Amino acid sequence: MTTPFEATSGDADGHILSNLLMFAEVLRKVGLDVGSSNVLDLVRALEYAPIGRKQDFRMVARTILVHRKQDLPIFDEAFQAFWRRPALHQTTHDLRSMGERRRYRNPQVTPPRSGNGDETGPETGEDDGPPGDRVDLTRTYSAREVLRQKDFSSFSPVEIAEAKQMMTELSWDLGRRRTRRMAPGNGDWLDLRRTLRLNLKYGGEILETARREQKDKPRSLVLLCDVSGSMERYTRMLLHFIHSVARGQDRVEAFLFATRLTRITRYLNHRSIDQAVTDVARAVPDWAGGTRIGEAIKTFNYQWLRRVLESGAVALVISDGWDRGDPELLAQEISRLQRSCHRLIWLNPLLGSPGYEPLTRGMQAAMPYIDDFLPVHNLNSLEELARHLNNLSDRRTPFPSFPRRRETRRGQALGSRYSPPTEPQPEPAAAQAESKEAGPATAPTFRHPLWGRGPGG
Repeated sequence: MTTPFEATSGDADGHILSNLLMFAEVLRKVGLDVGSSNVLDLVRALEYAPIGRKQDFRMVARTILVHRKQDLPIFDEAFQAFWRRPALHQTTHDLRSMGERRRYRNPQVTPPRSGNGDETGPETGEDDGPPGDRVDLTRTYSAREVLRQKDFSSFSPVEIAEAKQMMTELSWDLGRRRTRRMAPGNGDWLDLRRTLRLNLKYGGEILETARREQKDKPRSLVLLCDVSGSMERYTRMLLHFIHSVARGQDRVEAFLFATRLTRITRYLNHRSIDQAVTDVARAVPDWAGGTRIGEAIKTFNYQWLRRVLESGAVALVISDGWDRGDPELLAQEISRLQRSCHRLIWLNPLLGSPGYEPLTRGMQAAMPYIDDFLPVHNLNSLEELARHLNNLSDRRTPFPSFPRRRETRRGQALGSRYSPPTEPQPEPAAAQAESKEAGPATAPTFRHPLWGRGPGG
C-alpha cells in the first residue's frame, strides 16, 4: 500500500501533483488564501525537501501556503486530515477521481445493528455502490472523542492500540536555538577572510563585503520518566508517548528511573513500538519498585547532564511526585537541572484529577524550580503538551500558577502543605539586600568566603 508520502512526482503510478492540487483546493475551502503560484512554489520546493519525511514536508507547505498567523491552526488541522495515514483495505487511487465519483453518488447510510442477526439493507434493496460507500452510524467521531478524555489508567487493550495510532498524529516542534558558531549570511559580523578573497578580482580594493551570522540548531529534548510502583498504571502508555516523541524528533534522550537511573535511548530506535516497550521493560532492573527521585536526578546530573543536555535543551520530568528519598537532595538536584536547561517541565498524571494538590514531599521540594507543571493523563493533555512545546519562547518565563518560593533556596525546612500564591508583602530593609537575587533558578551556587570584605578584611 502506498501513502501520499511514498509516491513521488517522478513515479509513473504516483499522483502526488494531483494530490497537491486537491490539498490546495481544501485549503481554499477552509478560508486560506492559496493561489496557483503558491502551489507551483511548493512543487519546486519539493526538489529540496524530501516528501518522504512528513514533518519536513509539513513545514515547507506551511511556510509557502500560509500567509497569516491566525491561519496556522487551520492549516495544521487540514494537513492532518488530508495527509493522514490510510487505513487497512483502502485504495490508493487518485484523490481527485475519488472526489468526483463520490460527488455524484450519495453515500448509503446503514442503521445501527440491533444484534439479533436479521439485519437487512435499505428499503430499496438496491446496492448502488461498493461497500466503501456505506456509512455505519455506529462508528462516527464519538468513540474517538471519548477516548481523548479517558484516563490512561482505565484503557483496554483495544483502546491502547487506538491511542497509539492517535499519538503518531501529534506534531512535536521545539523550535531552534542560537549557537556560538558563525556561518555565511546577512548578519552584523564582518567575514574578513571571505571579504579579502572576494575582492581579489578587484586587485585587493575593498569593494564588496561578506558578512556572517549566528548558526542555529534544533532544540534537543531530554525525558526522565518515573516507572516506580505508584506510576505502574500509566507506565506503558507513557512509554508509547516517549516512543512517538522520539520518532518525530532527531535529538531525543530518554531515561527511566525508580530507585536508579537507566538510559533507554537506543531502544527507541526500534520501528515497532511494542518491541521497543518490551525491550525497555527487560532492561530496567527496578521496574515498578520504590522511588528515589533525588538520587536518580543526581545520577543524571553527574553522569549524563554535560553529555546529553545542551544549554538550549528542554527537560521533561514525568512523575507523580511520590518520593521515599531525601527532599533536600531532590530540591538541590532539581535546581541544578533547571539551571542547566532551557526549560524544565514536570508532567504529573495525577494533576488531571479535579481535587489534586501537590502535597507530597517530592512535589513540595520540586515545585519552586519547575517552569511548567502540566498533566499527562489522557490524549487531550498530550495535545496540550504538544501545543505548548511548539510555542515555547526563546526566553524563560516562570509558570504563573506555581511561583517559586525563596524559602527553599538555602536548605530551610520545606512546608508541609502547598499554599496558593498570596499578595506580596513588603520585606524588611535587612532582607531587601538579600532578595536582589532573581530567584533560586538564577542564584549562584558558590560563594567565595572573601566576598564582601574590605581591602583590610
